Amino acid sequence: MALEFPPMTLLQTPLYSACVDQKARMTEFAGWSMPVQFGGIKQEHQAVRQRAGLFDISHMGKFELRGPGVIAALQTLVPSNLERLTQGQAQYTVLLNPEGGIIDDLIVYLKSPPARSGTGAETVALIVNAATTDKDKNWLLEHLADKGIELIDESRDRALISLQGPAAASLLQPHTVLDLSALGRFAHRDTALLGQLAWVARTGYTGEDGFEIMTDPDTALALWQTLTEAGAAPCGLGARDTLRLEAAMALYGQDINDTTTPLEAGLGWLVHLDEKGDFVGRSVLEQQRAEGVSRRLVGLAMAGRHIARHDYPVLDQGDRVGTVTSGTLAPTLNIPIALAYVAAPLAKVGQALEVEVRGEPQGATVVKRPFYRAK
Repeated sequence: MALEFPPMTLLQTPLYSACVDQKARMTEFAGWSMPVQFGGIKQEHQAVRQRAGLFDISHMGKFELRGPGVIAALQTLVPSNLERLTQGQAQYTVLLNPEGGIIDDLIVYLKSPPARSGTGAETVALIVNAATTDKDKNWLLEHLADKGIELIDESRDRALISLQGPAAASLLQPHTVLDLSALGRFAHRDTALLGQLAWVARTGYTGEDGFEIMTDPDTALALWQTLTEAGAAPCGLGARDTLRLEAAMALYGQDINDTTTPLEAGLGWLVHLDEKGDFVGRSVLEQQRAEGVSRRLVGLAMAGRHIARHDYPVLDQGDRVGTVTSGTLAPTLNIPIALAYVAAPLAKVGQALEVEVRGEPQGATVVKRPFYRAK
């Protein structure tokens, strides 16, 4: 007798009904019902590159850490020097395991004045990946709980919207008292938006200028409607993926994971060994920096129209030398591009390689990243 299992109940974001009303094609992602596309991936992609697109990213993990010396405590879990931060600034970084592998990539936002002694009360917001929210929460609690730090999990209570594109500021400005022209890249502020309390950060995952906005569900719904009526195109996970890949931004679970180190993944700019003391995984990164890494994440441009997909083999003169992690036909560039780990000696720009596509080798060249850079 076959066992029958009840269907999985997917979580719904506060913007779920708005996405369904706008005829989004929904899909399961990290336990959530999320829009994969509205009018079409290429159309949405170009809307972000040319004007502005709107993404529901409420599925992402949203933590707030409060207590004495939050920054000092987080310093032991990431390779970046968080003491660089001042109030209202943010840092993209990675949580590491003892082997130097990446538990998750995240953004750390310092909301209160920093307590440089390491003992004063601080408030820090963290935005983490949806698929790793529970893993990250448990890791943080394990390492921070005995330091008197409180973790508030707002992942299911708050809505998060991303407005991205060259027209993002002009579309958002009429609805907030915050002077967006004074908000620099990776800066963030609490402000009033549509007359309600909101938090606005100049961050994003598309390679364009833009903002990530966290607020209550009702305000988020009103903002979503207001911005779409003003011309921002609703966009799904499909365009989000092609946009981030053109910008060569890593996707956790594909391009980076708990077996890849930041030095292998081209994230060495996050590793500040000379500026800070001990942290989880430091000894591995010290050894890799001294001896070099055996593999590197590179950008590939395909010679023809064949698309290199996740897990396709990378070849050099018939020998397997790496693996594709992400690949697509880049809508802005109109060429197939990919990210792949290859043997370190073959990671230099201009290196000719091949990707095995459905059993046949196809030409590829290592190219400089990002593939696309906003003007």
